[in-house]
Amino acid sequence: MDKLRGVLDFCIRHQTVLGYSTVSLLTAASEHIFSSVVFKCPCNSWNMLYGSVFLIVPAIILFLLGYMVNARMRRLLTGSCPEEKCGSCSCSPCRTLARYRCVLVLVTARASVAPLTWIATALLTASFYECAASGNSLIKNLMCKGKEQGCHEQLIKVPCDTKLSQNLMGEVLSLQAQSQLIGWLLIAVIVIAALILKCVICCYSPVSYLQLKFWKIYSKKEQELFEIKAKEHATRLAEINTNCFFEATDPAPFQTPSNEDWWKISFLYTLSSREQYYSMIHKFVNTNRGKCLTFREGDQIPPVLGFVDETSANESGF
Repeated sequence: MDKLRGVLDFCIRHQTVLGYSTVSLLTAASEHIFSSVVFKCPCNSWNMLYGSVFLIVPAIILFLLGYMVNARMRRLLTGSCPEEKCGSCSCSPCRTLARYRCVLVLVTARASVAPLTWIATALLTASFYECAASGNSLIKNLMCKGKEQGCHEQLIKVPCDTKLSQNLMGEVLSLQAQSQLIGWLLIAVIVIAALILKCVICCYSPVSYLQLKFWKIYSKKEQELFEIKAKEHATRLAEINTNCFFEATDPAPFQTPSNEDWWKISFLYTLSSREQYYSMIHKFVNTNRGKCLTFREGDQIPPVLGFVDETSANESGF
């Protein structure tokens, strides 16, 4: 039992890394299935288009899905351009994106995990690149330079006949070798970029390591308690309204947050060394329900790679 509890604690502490690892493994497995079962290079003039579609289009789809399922992105966009506000503040999608450009950098980085995994895995297996490159005119001219006339036609058939590769390439890198080399270079670039981003984020932390750890714990607990309280409150309100409907009575007074209050706590909060608040709810209740001058929208705009509150417990971490 203690071992099981230890495993669960480990999974909770490292849920972000484990989540990305799971996504990467599932993406790599999907690519393997596609390359071995679905993908069949036509070995004709369609090679370039066919191979490129299998290499790039699934990556684009995975990238868009990454944006769609990101809870922080939904929180940023929900209600960002209501009609009553757009008329007075010249609201526009570009303006909204400009306000939250720093958060979008982090969201984009997270959404890029699956598509980059797909491309890197596809390049290492080489099937898609070999098919696409064999139909590319620039690669044809490079690999057939100084060779006999039928080289271009034979190169197109290389993905379907591996023996042709040995006869055509000579001292030039084979298409499979080219693909794998590009794949390893891409992986190296991704790892270096991730390391640099992690270091920059840590260096720009407005608080100490232990306070940052405390903030993560507080954010998670507040989210859990908020969901419990919201369910209780919504259940009670539903019971009152349902009873009044069937019993034809007037409802008793029941306090619920106003629309303005909901708007105020729905902003993404930026952890700052200037004020010791850990969330928008924390700031809301300590500024006279958001009526003090210190509670203003400008404070909620994320700074450079800002430490912004998470929208759900499973997004904790950086």
